[in-house]
Amino acid sequence: MKKIKRLGVMLDCSRGAVYKVEALKKYIDVLAKMGYKSLQLYTEDTYEVEGEPYFGYLRGRYSADELRELDAYAQAKGIELVPCIQTLAHLAGALRWPEYYSCTDVDDILLAGDERTYTLIENMFRSCAACFTSRNINIGMDEAHMVGLGKYLDQHGYTNRTDILKKHLERVCAIAEKYGFKPMIWSDMFFRLANHGEYYVTHNSAKMGNVEVPKNLRLIYWDYYSQDFAHYDAMLKAHKQLVSDPLFAGGAWTWAGFVPHNKFSIKANTAAMRACAENGIKEVLITVWKDDGSESSLWSNLPALWSAAENARGNFDEAKIAVGFYKKFRISMADFLLLDAPEGSQDATKVSTETKYLLYNDPFLGIFDKTVSMDDPKKFAKLAEQLHALSKGKFGYVFKTIADLCFVLEKKCDLGVRLRKAYRQKDTAMLAGIVSDLKETEKRVARFALSFESQWMKECKPFGFEKHDIRLGGLLRRLAHCRRVVEEYLSGKRACIEELEEDILLVSRDAKEGEPICFNDWLYNAMIKPRF
Repeated sequence: MKKIKRLGVMLDCSRGAVYKVEALKKYIDVLAKMGYKSLQLYTEDTYEVEGEPYFGYLRGRYSADELRELDAYAQAKGIELVPCIQTLAHLAGALRWPEYYSCTDVDDILLAGDERTYTLIENMFRSCAACFTSRNINIGMDEAHMVGLGKYLDQHGYTNRTDILKKHLERVCAIAEKYGFKPMIWSDMFFRLANHGEYYVTHNSAKMGNVEVPKNLRLIYWDYYSQDFAHYDAMLKAHKQLVSDPLFAGGAWTWAGFVPHNKFSIKANTAAMRACAENGIKEVLITVWKDDGSESSLWSNLPALWSAAENARGNFDEAKIAVGFYKKFRISMADFLLLDAPEGSQDATKVSTETKYLLYNDPFLGIFDKTVSMDDPKKFAKLAEQLHALSKGKFGYVFKTIADLCFVLEKKCDLGVRLRKAYRQKDTAMLAGIVSDLKETEKRVARFALSFESQWMKECKPFGFEKHDIRLGGLLRRLAHCRRVVEEYLSGKRACIEELEEDILLVSRDAKEGEPICFNDWLYNAMIKPRF
């Protein structure tokens, strides 16, 4: 079997956390020791762009000096630092400012064809050229599902969206060439526009005949959901209809809440890396996204990153990979994988996010109460103890954060279920006990908040943490409110608790009672916006 010639990591520095320069230097050290050759910093608007003061404003953006410092450090360690930016969608952080209203199409998407758009993009490239030695650049352009359907539609009427994308891409590539960059792009928009919105199509069903990829543009096939070799094999063959030498991007899951999903990632990447080797793929990226707040530690997916590095070298032996992990990090793979345990399925074939949504699940509204298992309190209590035992060793603060989260969930995971049951049965003794549980839960949330804050401040700039102060502060305020309402009900000051009169439904038709789901959206959990 062929080996992967070049392996890199793409690290999300945009979804809340912007990692400190010193933390990234340590990260570069570890990547180099594992055999990685490149690091892409995914920065939507979190880098300084000359002439654009609102770009990255109040987001903790990297200054030009910081990027140059990181670039020089990475070079010295044998790592190519590659800019990874966005030139179409995923720019909500910047486009919220009135400065960019004129060049916004819809949501987080730039207005294609607008000269202000291309002024901004040229400023992006000019700034990257001044900060990075590498002339490889990832220009993004993924998931622009609504391109051409906002202001563009108002100005031009309905236009074939493939044509819009093609013209925009040609313009962006021309700007890239002006600054000596060789761009790469996530491939999904080519597939979606050609296949009625579908990305993951087999090479036999993919209809790519009318799609042309500009010269010198590299395509990245990204996929981190399947554990099936045949799926990856088919998609790689579909990509080779378009370009002879696509890149592949797998994932080390740390973007679905506080808890990593190393076991799932390892299984998915193992299948993908075998397919890449079979198809002669020369370069692979392991993406480390940080959706909805960057809650997981920078270090929490080390087992997945190490396993991918070993796979790239042709080693797929789990036992040998585990031995190598211990030699490299002086902590056993089994111990490190306990970070997965609060959510990991026994067979690691699915991703769930119960630790996050049960943390924020409202005690009265109980949106996610139907997913709770009667064994959950014991599970979280045991894991809190096991993880705390590891909090004194290497990466100890990472284990402490998840241990303290489990300590919260021991009390809180079924709090709403018990509360509704006691209320419906008019069991005042049980309700009085739940008042005590609510008080204890408040104390445990406050403790977890301090652990999480400590973790964040070790790794990240302070920008972005305001979201978590709001989330955890709101949770504390809500717990206190619910406690007071129950106390008033018990004292006779309230005749009823209206929220507890409502029956709880399954959160979606796909959910099953007593089984966790994959859900990572705090805003919906807080009932601020629709989700399903």
